[in-house]
Amino acid sequence: MPTSHRFIPDISADEISAIQISGLNWTLAHAFAGNPAYRQKLTAAGYEPGMTLSLEDITSLPFTTTDDLREGYPLPLLSVPQEDVVRVHASSGTTGKRKVLAYTQTDIDTWKHMFARCYEMAGLSVLDRVQIAVGYGLWTAGAGFQIGCEHFGAMAVPVGPGNMEIHLQLLEDMQTTTLCSTASMALLMAEEVQKRHLKGKIALKKAIFGAEPHSDKMRRRIHELLGIEESFDIVGMTELYGPGTGLECCAHAGIHYWSDLYILEILDPQTLRPVAPGEVGEMVVTTLRKEAAPLIRYRTRDLTRLLPGECSCGVRLPRHDKILGRSDDMIIFRGVNIYPGQVAAVIELFKELGSEFRIHLFRKGGKDQMLLQVERRPEADPAYDQNLSEAVSEELRKQVMVRAWVEVMGQGELPRSFGKTKRVVDDREAGEQ
Repeated sequence: MPTSHRFIPDISADEISAIQISGLNWTLAHAFAGNPAYRQKLTAAGYEPGMTLSLEDITSLPFTTTDDLREGYPLPLLSVPQEDVVRVHASSGTTGKRKVLAYTQTDIDTWKHMFARCYEMAGLSVLDRVQIAVGYGLWTAGAGFQIGCEHFGAMAVPVGPGNMEIHLQLLEDMQTTTLCSTASMALLMAEEVQKRHLKGKIALKKAIFGAEPHSDKMRRRIHELLGIEESFDIVGMTELYGPGTGLECCAHAGIHYWSDLYILEILDPQTLRPVAPGEVGEMVVTTLRKEAAPLIRYRTRDLTRLLPGECSCGVRLPRHDKILGRSDDMIIFRGVNIYPGQVAAVIELFKELGSEFRIHLFRKGGKDQMLLQVERRPEADPAYDQNLSEAVSEELRKQVMVRAWVEVMGQGELPRSFGKTKRVVDDREAGEQ
């Protein structure tokens, strides 16, 4: 029997199809009327106002990519008058410019309802106290976790990332029951709880992890040290409202995603044709009711696969697998999406530096660390390496929103290659250094 929920809809596959057909045609008409770039692309694809498309017709529509977001900066894909925009959020872009997405009040309301489904899927109640340890501000994470929690009716304890002393104090004093964070932050907190012998003084039962992949071994260690009974993976992206576009259910057999709010295609990232059922491909999404910045076949670059059949948890909405990787070269560091091109853009600002660089990621002190190695130009004075290192580190923090050590090396000291240069060395899975 289907499970009764307040926020998660109990709808059949046929009902989902009807919602998707209606939403697809509304989105096309809305984007065509409201955004010149969309109008041009849709016209080139043969779309005309008044046409009614089926779900099978979606393959004839053009793709939207991060290039469209960059070209439309600072308010890309905007399809409503600016006076209807009540908020913007941003994430990293591929060339140093962030991907900025606008929201109407209706978009915010859709997002908070979508996120409330995640808390419901995780089995929370209004008596739960939810400690939020993800980033606030331009990033969507903190805002999404908070408005979803408040809409769901549980108590939000908004702390943000870092602030370990405050987190530990509130874990004990507020007796928070649910932690929302990256897995890395949870592990760091768990190790502090162990060091301070606090496990018997806190009341954590559940955790929701997002923004970065983590191993089952890491999850088990977090559970053990914090006394957590169950944890869940959450998915999402700024372009598609933010986090909360789906959640792992209690059966832990994939991610249920909100197919009444967006269409998910799984395509071969090379041919851009649908993969066979169950095969891994790139997630491509089309929104069904997003007003300010609708998405039409947006290439997320995330890799996953659809999971067939009904889930034993009773929720009838479809599932996809956990995010299995990226179809491009993005790396995730402390919950922030980073492209090597962004780092190159920072280095370009310093005339003392050459073009070569290497990013070394590793774990130390229970936390992800980044070392950026750069080369000074032959004419640059090594006596100023420390000042240069600090300046690059500060600019990296401002432009990319990450903190890193910067090592200035002599010309030619970094490895060279006849093929592709390996810009990223990721030793985080190797353990502590």
